[in-house]
Amino acid sequence: MRKRLLLLFFVLVVFALALSACGSSSDESGEVEKVIVASATADDPVNCTKLNTLKFNEQLAGEKGKAAVEECEEEAENNEGLDSVHVSEVEVDDANATAVVALKGGGFGGQTVEVALVKNGDQWKMDEIVKFTKFDPKQLAQAFEEQVAKHPGEISNSLASCLGDAFAATSREEAEELLLSGSSKAFEGIAEACLGKPSA
Repeated sequence: MRKRLLLLFFVLVVFALALSACGSSSDESGEVEKVIVASATADDPVNCTKLNTLKFNEQLAGEKGKAAVEECEEEAENNEGLDSVHVSEVEVDDANATAVVALKGGGFGGQTVEVALVKNGDQWKMDEIVKFTKFDPKQLAQAFEEQVAKHPGEISNSLASCLGDAFAATSREEAEELLLSGSSKAFEGIAEACLGKPSA
């Protein structure tokens, strides 16, 4: 009888610990989701260092170091973030997390991506857009055209049209190289082709 009670007690303790772990994971998932939404949609330049790693800023800006942070801050000040995001499939593993994010508005509008985050002390931070999980080149071209329209006169209509056509014809792999590599070289190659100049 005593052994049976001890076994029952052991099972209850294990079950309680499992529930506790699930609750903690759920709390962490919620924090991860909040950071993703705030980083993507908020217009506060502070988020560029509070919620983003330097690596993430460099990936989005195609710049390095301080220039990447300044680019992020300028976009935040001009309210050029995404209109909204839908976060799903959040997975937390100690100080690392991933999630799938559907994007609306901004330069990535209409796409769904996998993102990675890291925990720095008590703060989760966006660290990388890993890949496109759902890719729509026509939506990408449309998002580009909408961004160009917000900055009239910065590039010619003919160049904007050529770049839009290039985005519409790009493959998932090409788009990941173009937008997620953290380098502006691929984009410069498309621009040079549109301008009739040989790519370096």
